Amino acid sequence: MRIGFLGLGKMGTAMALRLISAGHELSVWNRTEGKAEPLLREGAIMAGTPAEAELGADAVVTMLLDDYAHEEVLFGPNGLMDAMSPGMLHISCSTISVALSERLTREHERRGIGFVAAPVFGRPSVAEAGRLWTVVAGSLDNVERAGRVLEPFCRGISVVGKHPPEAHALKLGGNFLISAMIQSLGESFVYAESQGIEPDVLFESVNSALFQSPFYAAYANVMLHPPLHPGATVELGAKDLRLFREAAAAAGVRLSFADALGEIFEEAKRTGLGKEDWAVGQFKMAKSRGKADPLPG
Repeated sequence: MRIGFLGLGKMGTAMALRLISAGHELSVWNRTEGKAEPLLREGAIMAGTPAEAELGADAVVTMLLDDYAHEEVLFGPNGLMDAMSPGMLHISCSTISVALSERLTREHERRGIGFVAAPVFGRPSVAEAGRLWTVVAGSLDNVERAGRVLEPFCRGISVVGKHPPEAHALKLGGNFLISAMIQSLGESFVYAESQGIEPDVLFESVNSALFQSPFYAAYANVMLHPPLHPGATVELGAKDLRLFREAAAAAGVRLSFADALGEIFEEAKRTGLGKEDWAVGQFKMAKSRGKADPLPG
């Protein structure tokens, strides 16, 4: 297939390389041109604008940072939306707000363009290994068409509904659970140290007894043995939590633990931890807050 791919951050680059390895022809675009170099060396073609990435493509994949980037890339000058013709398929792998996903769904329907929401779970290293998990929503025909594009970088796909915003909403819910898991792990490690127990001993014992979760194990390892280069950052975690809370508020739901996590993320950014690895930064916050003076009495 001929695929246009927009958004070449760490995740996007890893996903695009998997597509090239699977034999797809790629036309790529990124706001920072230098990030395309690894893909150009593998045979990708550099597009001059988002609109050019669509030329001759069977499908277009977007893996952009946030809602603001989507406004610029899809609706700005030489944007993607005006370039796509009826019958084209757009696959959105980004983590975006439910409100923007609703808008994109309406715009695609109005223009006769296929739209599939397909946000992914996993870090860049997981994408490099082709082991992401994708949650997908869209019409049955469009989801089937998207499958061939998604398979090279995914170990599994969950079809969650026919309405694209359902997939973006689910992704935000999943990322909230990641933040909640990191916070609980961090505080349990702070507690363990206060009792003279090594955090990894507490984790191995509890994970063996209760969870048997490789996902918990992977994040515990990141927290206790920080990587040289961050995967997702605290800033990204804060952004996703904000979108999660906004979606809940729009539905008339208040989530007290999410609100408390929001305060922790804001404090982390104020104290200069925004660029830290998401898990590492949250753990540092747990240790910092754990040193607070005891309550009187």
